[in-house]
Amino acid sequence: MAFETKEEVLEKIMAMEKPACPHCNAPMSIWEVPSINVGDGLGWGTPYLFMCFNDECPLYTQGWDSMMENYAHHASYRCMNYPGTDQFELMPVFSPVGATGQVIDDQVIAEEEVLKQNIKKGFSILADCYVNQDGVSILRLLMDSAEPVRVRMKAAEMIGDIGELEAIEPIRNLKFGNPRLQEQVDSAVQNIHKRFFTRECPFCAEIIKKRAKVCKHCGKDVAGQ
Repeated sequence: MAFETKEEVLEKIMAMEKPACPHCNAPMSIWEVPSINVGDGLGWGTPYLFMCFNDECPLYTQGWDSMMENYAHHASYRCMNYPGTDQFELMPVFSPVGATGQVIDDQVIAEEEVLKQNIKKGFSILADCYVNQDGVSILRLLMDSAEPVRVRMKAAEMIGDIGELEAIEPIRNLKFGNPRLQEQVDSAVQNIHKRFFTRECPFCAEIIKKRAKVCKHCGKDVAGQ
């Protein structure tokens, strides 16, 4: 099963037409959900929602009295929508600025545009490196934590296709953090071994021939390992 990064999800949502609030018809804002569970504890199900932050929205203006009358709480409601669906729900807010801290504003959108440009640039460099069989430059991009995850994912795939055995050690010594990226890197290492008919000794981690019965580095019996 393929999982999307938050960056990929946000990029997809930013490309969507913003829904109109069914209560006031104002365009809804992209809202990053907080890192706390809701309801039954299973979470929001998405890292971003659409939210109405129109302070003139009838739902919001009338919600203060409704919440006080029914629940004796000084609170109101904002309307939220699950991206890509017609599902609109209500979310309680306890002050006029409630939830506004997670609004994806113009600055964030500008940063996402920079990210897209960096991804485009990284892919262009990788394409040239692949054509020129420049595994060293591909490895450098893979190991650079400042590069976008999507660029590093592609670099991992490419290093598996053209990387030399010497690429394995620096890759193994680096923790990539992102589970999807780590999975792609592990797959790349296996592809390198497959191309060179090698494997790693289970005792000393040095590279040996796939058919070896005794490790030439540590002398341990690796037959069947």
